[in-house]
Amino acid sequence: MLYQLHELQRKLLTPLSTWAQATSELFSNPYSPLSYTVYSRRLAASYDLLYRLGKHYEKPEFGIDAVTIDGVEVPVRQAVAKDKPFCRLLHFERDLSSLPRRGGPDPRVLVVAPLSGHHATLLRDTVRTLLPTHDLYITDWTNARMVPLSSGPFHLDDYVEYVIEFLDLVGPGAHVISVCQPTVPVLAAVSLMASRGDPALPRSMTMMGGPIDSRRNPTQVNALAKRKSLDWFRNNVIFKVPSSYPGYLRQVYPGFLQHAGFVAMNPDRHVTSHWEYYQDLIKGDQDDVDAHRRFYDEYNAVLDLPAEYYLDTIRIVFQEHRLPEGTWHVRDERVAPENIRDVALFTIEGELDDISGSGQTQAAHDLCHSIPQANRRHLTAIGVGHYGIFSGRRWREMISPQIAEFIRAHDVAG
Repeated sequence: MLYQLHELQRKLLTPLSTWAQATSELFSNPYSPLSYTVYSRRLAASYDLLYRLGKHYEKPEFGIDAVTIDGVEVPVRQAVAKDKPFCRLLHFERDLSSLPRRGGPDPRVLVVAPLSGHHATLLRDTVRTLLPTHDLYITDWTNARMVPLSSGPFHLDDYVEYVIEFLDLVGPGAHVISVCQPTVPVLAAVSLMASRGDPALPRSMTMMGGPIDSRRNPTQVNALAKRKSLDWFRNNVIFKVPSSYPGYLRQVYPGFLQHAGFVAMNPDRHVTSHWEYYQDLIKGDQDDVDAHRRFYDEYNAVLDLPAEYYLDTIRIVFQEHRLPEGTWHVRDERVAPENIRDVALFTIEGELDDISGSGQTQAAHDLCHSIPQANRRHLTAIGVGHYGIFSGRRWREMISPQIAEFIRAHDVAG
């Protein structure tokens, strides 16, 4: 019933939001006489803020049409390498024909984006930064409300199998980067590939800010998952998709609930951000206005998670800790990180991460103890929070160069 009420609220707010947008332009457009009144800037800012608080945020685009390599602007085409019911594998194909002859192919990299409420476009800065020196693929997870019931359920085991299938498609000698939530299924996938002797085993895996062992320095997110029973989650946060979507009657964890949880973690920060946005509109500080809009266009665009996957994650990762305990089985096959020997491991954590606590990602080194020490590395990014691990100035200047160096050092083709 909550989902239906949310949809009703959204439909009621849409006309109000549209009216607020039009009124804001009435007080800000230079061709409107009302924009020259005494309080026009304040009125325009107020209505603009009202519009953005009430509007519905659609899935953004990556918007990466070109990238600069060695001073030359190279066109980029976004292609679908594999289309699955719950995920598309995207390939950012670069047209390198205009470049001088190069020493060899760039490393092939699979970026596994999180399936935790936001779209894969949250990693736009990650993609844009890595693209000049890497042949890049990324998982683009589908909003569960858009997947018909006929496509069947989607469990955490299915997630692991998707990662294995994508690595097989990208091919032997590739590298995999996982950001936040997917560190767990990616480690499981690589473990199973190592146990099976899969020839497409990646050369390296980079794990960033994920809950490999959520018992270490638990955060608010971890504490909630431990405090409540699985039945509580099933009864209180799982709802059926309304009839207005292709996934009608599919059980999901709605994206709007996840978004509310994100905001509730730092409400003061969001209130301050919107107040500063209002003031920037009045002052005409367009750079800060655009930066605010870019961030919240992404942050407010959310997707629904399949209920089976969400509940599996709560139980296996945050309540029973099956990966660090060595008791996780995927399709009756035990996940054994100790079988990984020929894959280099790089773990990255943010000093100020309030979602995955310090040491949770680094725990992968204890589990992958068969990897030689020379092929293992850890970085704690000082002064960096959760989102700063993969986006922003510190990501571009401090973290991404070390990832690129690590991948190059363990790339066969390079």
